[in-house]
Formats: sequence, structure tokens, C-alpha cells
Amino acid sequence: MGKITVTWKKSTIGFPQDQRRTIVGLGLKRLHHTVEHDDTPSILGMVNKVRHLVEVSEVAEPAKRSLQSTTRTKASKKKDETA
Repeated sequence: MGKITVTWKKSTIGFPQDQRRTIVGLGLKRLHHTVEHDDTPSILGMVNKVRHLVEVSEVAEPAKRSLQSTTRTKASKKKDETA
């Protein structure tokens, strides 16, 4: 399951109340506000309902780092202390 970002691009003035509630339901607070959601069927349905008011893009997954590169060895700790 991926993630999507939803950005509110157009005002809801003049649009039906249910579309305004959908914008609020997506967690958007003001114009040009961006939120991140999982791409579940319910979220995608909400986005589809207000697709003329929002901009949607997929989030690129960050590369996973190996555990070895994040842990420090005793030798590197000693080297830091002597420096």
C-alpha cells in the first residue's frame, strides 16, 4: 500500500456542501495545504469526489538504510574520544 499527497488548490466557494465536508474530511485546513494519506479505497474515493479542487501525487518511498551503517562500533567510539 502506497502513500499519496493531497494539496488543496481551488476554493470551495460555490460548490456543494458535501464537497466542502470532503475537503475537511481529508484533513485540509486552507488553500495550498498538503496532507499525506495511505491510498486506501476510502481515501481515493474522497479524492475522486473533489478531484477538481485538489492536486494528488504519489509519495516516493525512501531507501531503507542497513542497520550496520547506523550503529557505531567500539573502535569508532574510541577514535572519536581521542580526537
